[in-house]
Amino acid sequence: MVCALGAAVCFGTATVLQAVAARTAGTGGGGEAALLLRALRQWRYLVGLALDGLGFLFQIAALRSLPIYAVSAALASSLAVTAVVAARLLRVRLSGTEWGAVGVVCAGLAMLGVASGPEGSGDGSDTLRYVMLAVAVGMLLLAFAGGRLSGAGRALVLGLGAGFGFGVVEVAVRLIEDLAPLHLLTNPATYALLIGGGAAFILLTSALQRGSVTTATAGLVIGETIGPAAIGVIWLGDRTREGLAWLAVLGFLVAVAGALALARFGEAPAEAEA
Repeated sequence: MVCALGAAVCFGTATVLQAVAARTAGTGGGGEAALLLRALRQWRYLVGLALDGLGFLFQIAALRSLPIYAVSAALASSLAVTAVVAARLLRVRLSGTEWGAVGVVCAGLAMLGVASGPEGSGDGSDTLRYVMLAVAVGMLLLAFAGGRLSGAGRALVLGLGAGFGFGVVEVAVRLIEDLAPLHLLTNPATYALLIGGGAAFILLTSALQRGSVTTATAGLVIGETIGPAAIGVIWLGDRTREGLAWLAVLGFLVAVAGALALARFGEAPAEAEA
């Protein structure tokens, strides 16, 4: 759980640092490439990228020792970290309800920490590996078609797609048991992880650029928590401590509900006041 929370802190803090850098870099001219080059010259953006990388390593470590449902809920809590850091660095005003939501997330994670058992003993079937690869390819196709979508539901569809992509990454980590190069190259889960992660970033970027931030982030949280958690329990043998299944379910629902209440902080600085 420490690694899962470490990943959440890294991802949540990186969001704010990169956004601060992007806001400063956006004062110049040029297109998207020029904006990226200006951002890469700023230490905050580079620290944010480093935190993303560190967070991913923490995520892998957590998935190797905890049930997927616990890691999923912990990663969703990165929105609470983003909200708190944004309140400090960007002077974003949090309402009493939002501070309450931060507390709800913490309470849900505490319940999960008490109830979570060890990582499931199941290593998954080849069928599940190919299913994850198929879902990842589907999300990549959705990413390519994202620009053609329109309507009020566009942000939700793309956000859900991003969540499914990140969910594929979570499951794929568990489906990669042997790290020998030959086994990695012949394991469909390896390609599911790479394609799913790439598609998720494309989909989330598209959703946040052209749709409602709150709607897209809510879709992301739902997509990356519920599906992977169910797969972990049903196919990978994830369990809770004896007699505490009810507490794990309650903690999962409470943590996700709190994260959804903070959905606007999925891209907080884009809506924050300077």
